[in-house]
Amino acid sequence: MFNTVEEYLDALKNEMKDADSALVQDALADAREHLSTALVVTRESNPEINEADALKTIVDEYGSPEETASAYQEVERRTSPSLKQTAKPRSFIIRFFGVYADARAWGALLYMLIAFVTGVFYFSWAVTGVSISVSFALFIFGLPVALLFLLSVRGLALLEGRLVEALLGVRMPRRPLFSHQDMKWLDRLKALVTDKTTWLMLVYMIIQFALGIVYFVSIVTVLSFSLAFIAVPFIQGVFHQGIININDMRYFAPTWSYPLFVLGGFLLWTIFMHIARGVGQLHGCLAKWMLVSE
Repeated sequence: MFNTVEEYLDALKNEMKDADSALVQDALADAREHLSTALVVTRESNPEINEADALKTIVDEYGSPEETASAYQEVERRTSPSLKQTAKPRSFIIRFFGVYADARAWGALLYMLIAFVTGVFYFSWAVTGVSISVSFALFIFGLPVALLFLLSVRGLALLEGRLVEALLGVRMPRRPLFSHQDMKWLDRLKALVTDKTTWLMLVYMIIQFALGIVYFVSIVTVLSFSLAFIAVPFIQGVFHQGIININDMRYFAPTWSYPLFVLGGFLLWTIFMHIARGVGQLHGCLAKWMLVSE
């Protein structure tokens, strides 16, 4: 018997204490939305019924915390992130060059490129939103502006989570955090301001700007060196250009070193793909820590 929605949510959270934090957040968001909406409808149709009795009927239809937790965990087992960690082969050579067949490495590279664009957008949006909200705080219309901005931060955080899950294979929330539709906008603003998750999301948007620049510069730098090494035989053999040109002085590499340059460029990019895969997993952990509230 549950007297309030919060008691049911606490029981559900306790049942899912060993589950993934993103899954717990999705389950709690769904349960809160369903129970709160059903409770409002029930009490509007029957004003005399108290919250505990109305909630009992709703829970009987929705399912007990044990049933709900079991259902979500079963669905989660069947629908896991698309990028799964494959078993590592025993041979070092296969493991080293097998990175080219690893979807996590390519996903991390793609995410690192996208992070430059999203980082610039997030940072611009965060700085602009905070500046406008603070500037208009003295006016009556400043509070609605701040509310819309904080709600947009929640929306961008959900979008970022979908990118992280799709490209890095880290389970992220798939449901937005539920907020009561009948709550007054001033109360909703207060709830957003006092929720630490909102500020963690805002800090993440700023951090993403710095990380996006580092990621982009790293990819461009390593790719440039790798292609330059691989292109040495073509530059010298076809275009008759030295690998180093200073004024009128040209320095040519010996012909026997061509395979070494090609191999060096290929190995450099291969090593970087391993690094990118690791960076992707670390970034996924960072995103999960800052963007998941449960």
